[in-house]
Order: sequence, then C-alpha cells, then structure tokens
Amino acid sequence: MTPTDPPPTQLAQELDLLHDRVCRAIDDPKRLLILYALHERPRYVVELAEELGFPQPTISRHLAALLHGGLVTKQRQGQTVIYSLRDARIISVLDTMREMLRDLVEETARVTSAGAGAEERAGPDSGA
Repeated sequence: MTPTDPPPTQLAQELDLLHDRVCRAIDDPKRLLILYALHERPRYVVELAEELGFPQPTISRHLAALLHGGLVTKQRQGQTVIYSLRDARIISVLDTMREMLRDLVEETARVTSAGAGAEERAGPDSGA
C-alpha cells in the first residue's frame, strides 16, 4: 500500500484478517481432518496422531497453525495438553464449502458428459 492509496474499507480489513488467520490455518487437508476430529470431542496430540495416522510432530505443527488462526484452543492438564475447537461454526462453514464442491463436481461432470455426448452424436467426420 502506497501513501496515495485510499485507506482500506472495513470489509477489506476483515477479509485481510480472515485470509491471514483462518484461510492460512486451513490451507492443509490434515488440518481439516484435525478440526473434524476435534469437533467430535477434545483430544490430546497423541490421540489425534493415532486416530489420523500422522506422526505426533506433524500433528503438533498443524495444531500450532490452527492455534495461531484462532480455530482451536489448548488447555493444560498436568503434563499433557488437550485441544478443542474454539468455535464449532467452523465445521458448518467447512460443510458448506464441501457441499459447494460436490455441486461443482457434479455440474462439471454433467457438462463434460453433455459435451462428450454431443461429440459422439456429431461423429468423427463432422469436423466438430
């Protein structure tokens, strides 16, 4: 941003913050799996590693990103730390995004099938 640029609007500021915090936090499918696991119930790192089949250091690294994004919380219980979702609405958002993706995939498949059907009807010598 240069000194002559207009000040960002509140929407732009919110979107920048959303991108910086939330989008970066969920930019890995392993993190999404962690969020869904934590939606079921709070868990220890060891539990997440065993359940998801990833090494414990990998889970810890992804949990750190989710913590930075404000999507999970941690609570110390003696020598261990238990992680939980900060706000379950993230799962609703992810579910909506998954529904949108399914719709897009289905639409793309229909268009592709319709296009292939038109080419078959036209025949190989039609020049289409």
